[in-house]
Amino acid sequence: MLRMDRRQFLTAGAGTALAAATGLGAESDDPIGSIAKETWRRNRDGGGTTWFHPRSCAIPGEKPTVLMTMQEIAGSDYFGPVHLSLSNDLGRTWTAPEPVAPLGRVPESGHEGLERGVCDVVPEFHAKSGAVLAMGWCVYYRDGRFAGKDQLARYPVYAVRRPDGAWSPAKRLDWPDGQPPSVYGNNCGQRVALEDGDIVMSLTHGSHDTGCAVSGVRCSFDGETLTIREIGPPLTNPKGRGLLEPSVTRFGGRFFLTIRAEDGRGHVSAGEDGVRYPDQRPWTWDDGEPLAMSTTQQHWLTHSEGLFLVYTRKDASNANVVRWRSPLWIARVDPDRLCLLRESERVALPLVGDGVGEPDGVALMGNFHCTNVSPDESWITAGEWMPKRGARGDLVAARIRWRRPNKLAPAAG
Repeated sequence: MLRMDRRQFLTAGAGTALAAATGLGAESDDPIGSIAKETWRRNRDGGGTTWFHPRSCAIPGEKPTVLMTMQEIAGSDYFGPVHLSLSNDLGRTWTAPEPVAPLGRVPESGHEGLERGVCDVVPEFHAKSGAVLAMGWCVYYRDGRFAGKDQLARYPVYAVRRPDGAWSPAKRLDWPDGQPPSVYGNNCGQRVALEDGDIVMSLTHGSHDTGCAVSGVRCSFDGETLTIREIGPPLTNPKGRGLLEPSVTRFGGRFFLTIRAEDGRGHVSAGEDGVRYPDQRPWTWDDGEPLAMSTTQQHWLTHSEGLFLVYTRKDASNANVVRWRSPLWIARVDPDRLCLLRESERVALPLVGDGVGEPDGVALMGNFHCTNVSPDESWITAGEWMPKRGARGDLVAARIRWRRPNKLAPAAG
């Protein structure tokens, strides 16, 4: 395994514990032991690569391997080809990033000068097949930037890393019946692999002009091909582009769905089968006060003894940060009332700068991912983005150590 030099890849040693108990009562009631920030790749000073969308999954084995996908960011919604990096020591060292060839860029046939790429990729290990399913969706570029008015139909794209390490060709996840919507995808979304090998996820679908809905979806997956078996009834929101970037988890025998929206809120729902969900509701604190959010995704962190949400929100500390995209917060979820326990909230990855004295130096972290890597620890990974400093930023992680083993996490082979 290749080791990065100290400038390009720095692990923060023991790190700084950002919090201890959640305030839920006795310390033993809180499964989170500590949260420590680590910097894994540096580019705040420029001269290197700003890696974005860092998302990882653990591949069980005698010595578990963690696979992380990432992409360079060079401008707003402008991403380089998908790369991967591997770690055999739980994130302390990593291999040099290498391209995932099937998820690279290609010229778009019939559209001169237009390139089709893949972005918002999430890799997940599929236990029944032993494969890693990496899924994002297509995106179009022209002249070194996001091709805003030239975006064609957008749809899910995936590639499979087989147990021997070889990658399948890229494939499209087809809409099952009739004419597909102009936009559909599971971009940035968490999903759940069931014991029988089926995969539960949620798709946003519709049009960015008229608004998107979100539906629960169940797919079959045989280690090579992903096929939609069932699509549930749509959840809708009339504001802006509608409902976007849904993430699914399973806890206590139920499926939980969190959704990005454009009405100043994030939304949540819970269902029994992962396909049919009751109407969504805004995220609130346990006293009923809604959280102020600004069109940013949320993700789940799931422990066998508790369900947590990771998110951004408005706060006095980040009033001058664009869309309040820093810091990242974590709070415990009341799974029955579908709300957050206010006293449990803590910072998972802190705000750097305040947007006032150094307005160009705030690192935005609105795109992130949560991963259970072992029974003893989970990660929140984020690619910083400093758009006013030439798209500079570090790849950072919050290493969460559990007080008691997480029975939902992958174990060594």
